[in-house]
Amino acid sequence: MIKKSVVESLKNNYMPYSAHVILHRALPELDGFKPSQRRLLYTMYKMGLLKGNRTKSANVVGQGLKLNPHGDQSLYETAIRLTKDHEALLIPYIDSKGNFGKYYSRDMQYAAMRYTEMRLEKITQELFKDIEKDTVDMIDNYDNTMKEPRLLPVTFPTILANPTQGTAVGMASNICSFNLNELIDFTINYIKNTSIKVSDYIKAPDFPTGGVIVYDEKEFEKIYETGKGSFKIRAKYEFTDNAIIIKEIPYTTKIEVVIDRIVDLVKEGKLKEIVDVNDIYGVNSSGIEITVKNNTNKELLMQKLFKLTPLEDTFSCNFNVIVDGRPKVLGVKEIIREWLKFRAKCIKRGIQYDLDKKKNKRHLLSGLKQVLLDIDKAIQIIRETKSDDEVIANLMQSFNIDQTQAEYVAEIKLRHLNKEYIIQRINEIEQLDKDIEYLQFALNDKITIAKIIIDQLEYVKKTYGQPRRTEIIYADELPSIDEKEIEIENYNVRLFVTKQGYLKKIPSVSLRGTSNIKLKDGDEITYEIDATNKSDILIFTDKQNCYKLKAYEIDGHKPSVLGEYLPSTLGLKEENIVYATATEGYDEYLIIGFENGKVAKIDLKAYETKTNRSMLKNAYTDQEKPIYFDTIKNDIDLVVVSTINKVLVFNTSMINVKSSKTTIGVQVMKSKNDSKVKIIKRLDDVQLQDVDYYRTSNAAVGKYLRKEDIIE
Repeated sequence: MIKKSVVESLKNNYMPYSAHVILHRALPELDGFKPSQRRLLYTMYKMGLLKGNRTKSANVVGQGLKLNPHGDQSLYETAIRLTKDHEALLIPYIDSKGNFGKYYSRDMQYAAMRYTEMRLEKITQELFKDIEKDTVDMIDNYDNTMKEPRLLPVTFPTILANPTQGTAVGMASNICSFNLNELIDFTINYIKNTSIKVSDYIKAPDFPTGGVIVYDEKEFEKIYETGKGSFKIRAKYEFTDNAIIIKEIPYTTKIEVVIDRIVDLVKEGKLKEIVDVNDIYGVNSSGIEITVKNNTNKELLMQKLFKLTPLEDTFSCNFNVIVDGRPKVLGVKEIIREWLKFRAKCIKRGIQYDLDKKKNKRHLLSGLKQVLLDIDKAIQIIRETKSDDEVIANLMQSFNIDQTQAEYVAEIKLRHLNKEYIIQRINEIEQLDKDIEYLQFALNDKITIAKIIIDQLEYVKKTYGQPRRTEIIYADELPSIDEKEIEIENYNVRLFVTKQGYLKKIPSVSLRGTSNIKLKDGDEITYEIDATNKSDILIFTDKQNCYKLKAYEIDGHKPSVLGEYLPSTLGLKEENIVYATATEGYDEYLIIGFENGKVAKIDLKAYETKTNRSMLKNAYTDQEKPIYFDTIKNDIDLVVVSTINKVLVFNTSMINVKSSKTTIGVQVMKSKNDSKVKIIKRLDDVQLQDVDYYRTSNAAVGKYLRKEDIIE
């Protein structure tokens, strides 16, 4: 056994693994691909599948393992995502035949690779443009037996043309796709003027599964600028006589997930209007059919479905891309700028390759030209040379040409030593001189490079552009339906919040005769709240944030279930829950006691919002450390204890109500000898023989705790 410190093990083992996963497996690069996808496509390119007939998927996977040795099944799944039939990409790269499953289906299984066939789509010509001209670096594969491209020399910004998700170690990437026409229009105009607005050209993301994006201008401006943010996407639907047909679902969910959720809600009695729900995806039909009762308000039912099911979902953007060997979260403009730098390098390398080829040919022809001026002498030298090895040396000496030129001359066939051939070669030198001059100019001319990029982009748009699939609806155009109109079943519930961050919602009827609430080992209940199914749940954290949840959006739990894990549900990062409460009418007061002896009384209406905001910042002041939270409807007596065992009792009526969430409160207990408040409790929770002995109506230091009185 070898003993190593934890730090050394992390440094030598975990850190290299993390770096490899981040840089070489999980996150996309500027060409829009992860390594496994790039290797697979390059394998198909080398197999001649850009022009030939389809081949069995098993053949592709077998060849692909030479570059990507991570298992045939994982490589096949990589190929499936890139296919036309799987429908995961806005621009598929593989022309497929057979059953490849569907991205929007959880249960529709794909066929084995021996049954399916594939070849490259025509648009992949744009992925490999001039790759044979040294436009990108070629590196050794895993066992140094083959070469593979470090990146593909893509002629359009593929990184934003298809949706990409990836989870690495400690970071992730989630890039939405944009319509190719809009993306190219923006890129071309950005080349001409870098100060343009993204939203003037790119309306919103565009997804393979269609749907409808709820457009929020400020949120999209933030996404375009920073690469971070989220937006709502909902299903597209239509009504028939007694049914709702869900034609397209959000890209973020699956048809079975939607159906399962609707079935659960029907069983719970929350969707009494629904008679039946069926998956009608097939050869001649697609979607989900929801059969409803006669005289059902279908529009109202749809709004309820949007609220309670994944038919409306959130897409969280995290445009994390590998750039120059480092992961970076970039906005749309920054990604396009980096892609243009990459594309310009590819074009320059291609020009340099052509320039070197023409210079080499010019060099050979210039040597031939010297020989052709006295061809008889050349023939005589070759005829009179005794050894084959001396021919090159004699030609070099007689015509003052180098070895490469001499070898080229010596290989010319006798049939070519005619006047027409000589004239053609001399004319070719003149054309080569013109070509070389242009290429040398283009190599260092930004305008020429930009024109080449624009011409290629315009060709891609003209050849492969397609209309938007995802519709856009502005938030203020959504049907105006009061939440009260959405018939949510209301009943009494009890909420349990535990020390480790679990939230249970248990209907009160389920608690009758039951006292055993399941908890994880070492966990304990910190808050037990009586509420209703229509209550808003407020979760306060030590980062002065208040997270809001609708009780009806949380599944009801049995006492034997752990419940919702709030750090995951709320997306908490380095935040701890300090208080939880629930309200239905926001007609209570929030009491916050601070370590410095001040107490704040905040009208809970300060936390009520017209829109369904899920988080409020600056939920309480950050100037002092809070040690006590409570929610009251009527004023109560509180007991305050200091670090020097001084005690006082006061009624919350002595504190004025504030509407500001960040109020610093009113001084209740004064400090003595740097004392601080350590405990605040309701009077009902302590045992005091003579309450009036400790009572005060003004700020005070308090009185020492008597022996017969019990606080803890």
